[in-house]
Amino acid sequence: MRKNTVRPTDIKLHQKSRVLEIAFDDGSHFNLPCEYLRVYSPSAEVRGHGPGQEVLQLGKENVNITQIEPVGSYAVTLHFDDGHNTGIYSWDWLHHLGKDHDELWKRYLERLEKSGYKRKEIE
Repeated sequence: MRKNTVRPTDIKLHQKSRVLEIAFDDGSHFNLPCEYLRVYSPSAEVRGHGPGQEVLQLGKENVNITQIEPVGSYAVTLHFDDGHNTGIYSWDWLHHLGKDHDELWKRYLERLEKSGYKRKEIE
């Protein structure tokens, strides 16, 4: 099993602003919106079972996290208020989502546009 390269030093959920704030032992610090975390869930429901099987997530603009559940010493499961709770977010995956946020968010918005979906204003 691959050893995690980074570990969180602090995790805070800001439900009102729908942001998960996470700091890592490499000095990095990220504010990850709940919508972003939901659409990039590492679950098979979202990622599929192989390349090209990803499922575009629609209507997640106002999703929030209701619970953060530890998974051993290497990850957390995020429980979302839309019922999704099957993704195991390893520390490496969360770090990747923070480090590559701009590119991944751009890619998500492009996929939405290509699908014809119009994002709703966040309430």
